[in-house]
Amino acid sequence: MNDISDNSSNSLANGGTVANSGIPKDGTGVLSIDPWLEPFKDTLKSRYSKAQSWIDTINKTEGGLEKFSRGTEIFGFNVDKDNTITYREWAPNAKQASLIGEFNNWDRNAHRMKKNEFGVFEITIPPTANGQPAIPHNSKIKITLELPDGQWVDRLPAWIKYVTQDLSVSPAYEARFWNPPQSERYTFKHKRPSKPESLRIYEAHVGISSPECKVATYKEFTKTMLPRIKNLGYNAIQLMAIMEHAYYASFGYQVNSFFAASSRYGPPEDLKELVDTAHAMGIAVLLDVVHSHASKNVLDGLNEFDGTDHQYFHGGGRGKHDLWDSRLFNYGHHEVMRFLLSNLRFWMDEYAFDGFRFDGVTSMLYLHHGIGTGFSGGYHEYFGPDVDEEAVVYLMLANEMLHQLYPNVITVAEDVSGMPALCLPLSLGGVGFDYRLAMAIPDMWIKILKEKKDEDWDMANITWTLTNRRHGEKTIAYCESHDQALVGDKTLMMHLCDAELYTNMSILTPLTPVIDRGMALHKMIRLLTHSLGGEGYLNFEGNEFGHPEWLDFPREGNQNSFWYARRQLNLTEDGLLRYQYLNNFDRSMNLTEDKYGWLHAPQAYISLKHEGDKIIVFERAGLVFVFNFHPSNSYTDYRIGIEQAGTYRIVLDSDTKEHGGFNRLDPQTRFFTSDLPWNNRKNSTHVYIPARTAFVLALESTLSE
Repeated sequence: MNDISDNSSNSLANGGTVANSGIPKDGTGVLSIDPWLEPFKDTLKSRYSKAQSWIDTINKTEGGLEKFSRGTEIFGFNVDKDNTITYREWAPNAKQASLIGEFNNWDRNAHRMKKNEFGVFEITIPPTANGQPAIPHNSKIKITLELPDGQWVDRLPAWIKYVTQDLSVSPAYEARFWNPPQSERYTFKHKRPSKPESLRIYEAHVGISSPECKVATYKEFTKTMLPRIKNLGYNAIQLMAIMEHAYYASFGYQVNSFFAASSRYGPPEDLKELVDTAHAMGIAVLLDVVHSHASKNVLDGLNEFDGTDHQYFHGGGRGKHDLWDSRLFNYGHHEVMRFLLSNLRFWMDEYAFDGFRFDGVTSMLYLHHGIGTGFSGGYHEYFGPDVDEEAVVYLMLANEMLHQLYPNVITVAEDVSGMPALCLPLSLGGVGFDYRLAMAIPDMWIKILKEKKDEDWDMANITWTLTNRRHGEKTIAYCESHDQALVGDKTLMMHLCDAELYTNMSILTPLTPVIDRGMALHKMIRLLTHSLGGEGYLNFEGNEFGHPEWLDFPREGNQNSFWYARRQLNLTEDGLLRYQYLNNFDRSMNLTEDKYGWLHAPQAYISLKHEGDKIIVFERAGLVFVFNFHPSNSYTDYRIGIEQAGTYRIVLDSDTKEHGGFNRLDPQTRFFTSDLPWNNRKNSTHVYIPARTAFVLALESTLSE
């Protein structure tokens, strides 16, 4: 990647450690990597200084970030060894508060709480006469607050760890006191896996991970999906829709209870088992964390918790996201900072997650939230008055806390704007993320498939988009987003094959030109993106084999049907269907990367992008990648450049029978280089490149390694 970035610490503490003494510790160290940031060094200094100021304040008032981020030990419910229960809640606007629930017959007068000078209500409830907690495990509870106008309102505790929904009664959630006996608590048995050098992420949603028309469970995911993901060669899972959300069809992005794992899929202990089992397989588990906004629900969310619109969120228009119809956090508030940092730490400690994909980072970074705004790449767009510096500083502190407490943590930013330094170390003035998502890549593939004939594909533009990433900042490439799988949009395979997916994917039917083209390009697009597009790779579940149907969650408009709210993963297990071949190729691709490690190798050298022949050739990690996108032309004795001399063999081929191809390449062929320079490479060799085929060459000596 970059020596300066690699050798500088991802920490703000004491200025961090930078690669060499000539680099300043004032937030402008990023200029040593990206000199184009020079005009904005004052802004870089400002946000760095504000982050340092936050740390100083937390050190003085809270005893440091480590202690500050343990908010769950202060707020919410805590049970002592003698079963004494302490409950605290921040609600500064409320005059009085009471804890109510099934344990006291919802009596507002039974358990009154005391309020301190910081607006925090507290109550301590001793154990029962027989030493048991006064609040039974899994019983329903609420906090009821008296507002300044004398009105009493009921709320779900903000730090609650388990909430349930009974749609036959009401769509509103009910809070439950989660305190299982020791015998029923899940105990982690396996250590977290080491941080992968090459990150291959399988993005999944527990509820849809079944071919059956239902909400799948954590238990079912553990039993059926984890072995599948392991077999496909992925070393990380990104779990969507885990933080509790009121509306299933929101894909998990309208969170109402931030500390509660969704009860739709089972109890919290089952999620712990899922994560632990993944760890036993060597798979890291990332949480899709939503700190960019929150559900506007009042009855079962944070909105208007203490009767005001500005407790956790900005008041007025600044606190509302017009497009998402949700609330926006006030990242500059001390208690909001505690809440969010503690939330991250909770998921790491309680459930042993290995990191986070931060959703909606673009919305956080800018006051316009990316609404109606295009990003041209001009640096003024990233450092002007539209930037929400409080949100930038929150993200810096989040990365500071996570990377200091969990050195192997993985943080990924979902940012469409391309903000510079987002994934550079904090000591240099970066925001501290490990990776960013290459959101331009899926947009490019969809645009090509929608607008261009095969013969008009622009090889130079494709390779430029795939390699156009910020120097020193790691990127996760992906071919298509989960949003494209939703009803109203199309996945790549739907664009490629459309209706024939339903009629011609059986091996008992003739291979039509549409299916032949679709399968070939599906494989080639994935390999090209995987090998050229970044330092990590992501796939949304089902897309690896060209899942034939869109996603549509149960809603009034589809008669609350689960027919499309499922992934038909069983299709790959049917020996009479061609989906198996795409699934096989995805596995082969990941296993080849696992062996040779191109994702953590330096960026590829592209030696050829031939518009007429539709050929792309590049080298990365000592491998030679050859792509022929021409719809009909195959090329014999085609000379390609290779830097390192030697004898090469094919280690991955999209055209094998196993991958649904025609076996036009002999896997035993040995390719000998000659010292004839070609396309700016020291050596060259001749290859046969069938139409719509991709293959990878490696030195013969590596095959036995």
